[in-house]
Parts: sequence; structure tokens; C-alpha cells
Amino acid sequence: MKKLYSILIFSLLLILNGRAQSVPFSFALTDEEIKLSKQQSKNPLSNSIIDIITMGDTIWLGSSRGVSLSTDNGSNWTNFYGQSDFGTDNVSAIGYYNGVFWCATARSTEVTGGSTLPEGTGLKYTTNFGATWMSVSQPLDHPDSTTERYGINTLQALPVTVAIQNLAYDIAFTPGTIWIATFAGGLRKSTDSGQTWKRVVLPPDNLNSISPNDTLNFCLSPVAGSFCGTGNLNHRVFSVIAIDDSTLYVGSANGINKSTDGGISWTKFNAQNQSEPISGNFITALGYNKYNNIVWASTWKAEDQNEFYGVSSSSNGGQSWKTFLTDERTHNFGFKNFDVMAATDNGVFRSSDNGLSWILPNSIVDQESEAALKTKIFYDADSYANNIWLASGDGLVKLDETPGQMWQGNWKIYFASQPLAADNETYCFPNPFNPRQEELKIKYSTGGQQKDVTIQIFDFGFNYIRTIIQNAPRKNDIEGQPEFWDGRDDNGNYVPNGVYFYRIKTGDDAVYGKILVMQ
Repeated sequence: MKKLYSILIFSLLLILNGRAQSVPFSFALTDEEIKLSKQQSKNPLSNSIIDIITMGDTIWLGSSRGVSLSTDNGSNWTNFYGQSDFGTDNVSAIGYYNGVFWCATARSTEVTGGSTLPEGTGLKYTTNFGATWMSVSQPLDHPDSTTERYGINTLQALPVTVAIQNLAYDIAFTPGTIWIATFAGGLRKSTDSGQTWKRVVLPPDNLNSISPNDTLNFCLSPVAGSFCGTGNLNHRVFSVIAIDDSTLYVGSANGINKSTDGGISWTKFNAQNQSEPISGNFITALGYNKYNNIVWASTWKAEDQNEFYGVSSSSNGGQSWKTFLTDERTHNFGFKNFDVMAATDNGVFRSSDNGLSWILPNSIVDQESEAALKTKIFYDADSYANNIWLASGDGLVKLDETPGQMWQGNWKIYFASQPLAADNETYCFPNPFNPRQEELKIKYSTGGQQKDVTIQIFDFGFNYIRTIIQNAPRKNDIEGQPEFWDGRDDNGNYVPNGVYFYRIKTGDDAVYGKILVMQ
């Protein structure tokens, strides 16, 4: 995977009683592109960014094309996709603790009947910023591992022997322990850097708490089947955070579980067992703001018709919850001091008053290229000092924010693109192109020399449509930034579906490219 890699459509399928929510990622790379991905570039390798971790000038990204790293605040990127010790899988989660970076990987696998499901392919970690990687196999159980000791109890436990639907969606750390939320594999922990894993017992659906001294009789099983008979939604785990050395919050398909003794005893909070509950029991993400000790949860509607999509927060350790952003589907949280940012399907909502009011950016326009980010789908957010980083479905975004002015400052958009094979070549992406959802990016080179560049759009009959730039001074090499077309003509109207051409003139030279518009 020229031999062209077959396009892999990887969906993070969050399955709940036959219903599926998905976050799509896709890619197609040639062998030459993978070779180039190992080198430094001016952009990350993917436009579908799902996770961000920032530490000063160091930024780690998890994406549909692996892991990307910048150590100079985004000026240059190292992309690890395709390396022999890293592979060509997607990244489903990332984490960082005490100098060690971890990532979980997965791929799409066709199963009986022709459907496609996600399959966990393990975890990898590095202690030296990616110079070397250590690989960890996807945690699996021996077929005979049918019991789990918990306090005074010996519980039945479904052995998870395959990696299908068993992948890490989240990673957390406490001293000496790594925790992973693996859906079909439930919550697991390792105290030896991933060499061995232990299943962590959470309450079943019919109990709101468990402790080792309780007399218990249930099966540790996320799904129904012949082994356990019934499955437990609370054993289908999607998110995990550690807020101190012994306190963890774990999100499942049946609510939020809290432990204050290092994952031994658990109390469950859900939409049915509290007077001031969360909005919904399907917990796709958790976040903790250390500045004000507030826990935030993405609480999606599950089975109860009284549940609803939204964001829930607790300032008293989960004893009660406030709900916000009704009907919004949040994917993750970021924080800037006391501010919380919720990355959703409709933008990044930000609040500086603990959720009483929320503000979206008016627009995201790159100051240098004047390109606008059109997508509303965001997967994560993070910040350091005055820099805010946003992970979208169509590019990475950085805001150098003006102090004291929310969402104001200098925006930069990183669009992933492959270097040109030669200075006299051009290509555009995405192609086909839907102007109502995104902007077309046109990649070209001036040979690294400053030249006056004109780019014009024509229809299939070569009738003039639009001038994108006219005699604009540009100095592009084969990795240079693209120009952008919003799919409109000179009158500001969207062009109809069809085939279009663009012409790039640099002095006496000209190159041409073809565009397919589909709305």
C-alpha cells in the first residue's frame, strides 16, 4: 500500500445497540508519497486531525495519516506515517506523560457480509521525539481467560480474543500505569509499558457503584452473547481521564464512572440516577480544567428518550451536573486558562463563564494566504500561552490570539498536500470539489524564485470564469503553499457542476490543470 494504495475509509464506529456514529477518515498514498512523509515538511501530512497535544513549542498530532510532530511551534513538521516501525495505520488516540508520547493505531477491516469495521492494531510509544518507536500489540485475552478476580469475588468475564471493534479511543496515565478505553475490550491498564494488560472491572448496568468488599454476581462483558447472555453498556468504554494520581473518570455507553482509589472502587453517574444528571449516557469525550477543577463531558443521547445531545460539567466531583449546548455533538475539549473549548460538528464553542455563554469564531481566515476554513467539523482543541490549536476535518488551525480578545488575532491554516514532482507541474485538491463545503487548493511552484503569478478559471469550453490572483508576487518551491478558489465566478455565484480548467501563468510560462465540480 507506482502501486497505488487502495483508499481506506476508516470510521471510528461508536456502536450502541445497532446504531452507529462515525468520524470518517480517508487517505490514498503512493510509495513515493510515503517516502516523502518521513521527511520534514511545512505542513502535517493529513487534513483530518483528530487529536492535539501542545507543550510549549512542541505539538503532537494524531490524524488519519498517522502522527505528526512539530518542535518549533508549527514552522516545520515531521510526519511518521509509513515508517517501518510505525506503519500506515490511522491513529485513534494519543497521549503524553513524563516525557513519553503514546499513540494507538487502527485500520479498517472487511468482515463477513461485506461490511467494514475498525480493528485495533496496537499502540506505539517514543521517549525521544520519534527517533525510535516501541510497538505494543493490541491487548487480547486468552480464550481460557473467562474469570476476573475482583475483591472477594470471582466474576465471569468474556475473553476478547480478536481486535475487531477492539481499539483504543482514549489514553490516560497515573504514576506507573497507562489506561486505555477500548470499546469491545473495555477499560484496561498496564503497569509495564504495555507488555501486559489487565481488565478493569466497572459497574454493570444495573449497579451504580462497586467496591472490592461487595458481594457481586455479574459478567464483565460489553456485548451480549452465548457466554454471558447479556452485555453491559457500561463495559463499552470510549473515554478516560486521570485528574490526579488516584482519581479517574471513565466514559462509557451507560454514563460516567469515577474512582478515587486508583481504579479499584467505582461510582457511576448517568442520566437516570441523579437529580441533576448529565444530558445523555453515551460519553464520547471527557476533559478536566485544572484551573477551576471542573470536569467536562460530551454526553450524547443513548437509549432513554428523555436523554439529549449536549455538554455536561461538574464542579463538585460528579455529585451534580450542569448541561449546555443542547443538540450539539461534541468530540473533545480544550482549555485556555479558565476558558473551555468544545470541538463540535458546528464549530468550536468557547466559554469563559463556565458554560453560561458560548462564542464561536466569526471566521477563520489565514492572514498570509487569505484562505478561509469552510468546514464546521472540529475534533479537538488545545492551547499554550497565546497560541490556540484547532483540529478540523479539513486542516489544522493555529490562532496567535491577541491577549484579552477572544478569537481575535492572527490565524494560520495548515493544509496537507504532497510536494510536486517537478517545478513545471501542478495539481488541485480536493478533486472532485464541492464549493459549498470547502475551498479548492491549487498547488504549483515558481522554482523557488519570486515571480508574478496569475491564476484564472475557465469552463469546459474555455470560457473565462474567474481570476484568482493577478500578477501576484509569489515565491513557491515544490512544497509551497497553495492558492484557493471558493467555486464562485466573477459575479459571486457558485459555478454549476461540471469540468473546469485553471491556468497558471508565471511570466512567459503557463501550466494547466483540470477541476471537477460536484455539489
